[in-house]
Amino acid sequence: MIQAAVFYLFATVVCASGLMVILARNPVHSVLWLILAFFNAAGLFLAIGAEFIAMILVIVYVGAVAVLFLFVVMMLDIDFAKMRAGFAAYLPFGLMLGLILAIELVLVGGAWAFGDLAVQARAAPAPGGDLSNTQAIGTILYTDYVFIFQLAGMILLTAMVGAIVLTLRHRPGVKRQDVGKQNARTPANAVTITRPTVGAGVDTDVGVGSGRLGQ
Repeated sequence: MIQAAVFYLFATVVCASGLMVILARNPVHSVLWLILAFFNAAGLFLAIGAEFIAMILVIVYVGAVAVLFLFVVMMLDIDFAKMRAGFAAYLPFGLMLGLILAIELVLVGGAWAFGDLAVQARAAPAPGGDLSNTQAIGTILYTDYVFIFQLAGMILLTAMVGAIVLTLRHRPGVKRQDVGKQNARTPANAVTITRPTVGAGVDTDVGVGSGRLGQ
């Protein structure tokens, strides 16, 4: 009875938060509603005993993805009046995509519920009955699927490097650091000792790691 009440409580808040993400006029409020939906979805995972997935949902999505969304939304200067002006023009296309997605979800749910697969065949067997969910997931992930896990990491790393390379822009007039040149410098080319005459002052060169000092 308590578990059912907890489920309906979290499920209601998740559905209401998801609806407010769409209906909120302020995009910052939409991101905050999204964070609330993530927290309640994590509560649903805790209710069914999947504590690892719940913690991953909070750490990854709330701690990284949602915060990144909030940062981007607050940094962008978006003309929301212009965006709302084209809402009616794209409404039929959006409704068609939503209908197709709903049909696909119904087909997947029907094949899962009324298919010939037995309940034992749907769930992967745990490596040991005395292991927790986190230990079982770690054992399977780093033994049976360790190469796939490493390949996924390499793909994500390649995507990150590619995004950095594509967005990197060398602006003219901006000084850039040359680490190799800095590491190869010696005291002979870094500091120059001069003996200026009385009243001539000191000539200082503006640069990285170089200058003229009077003695």
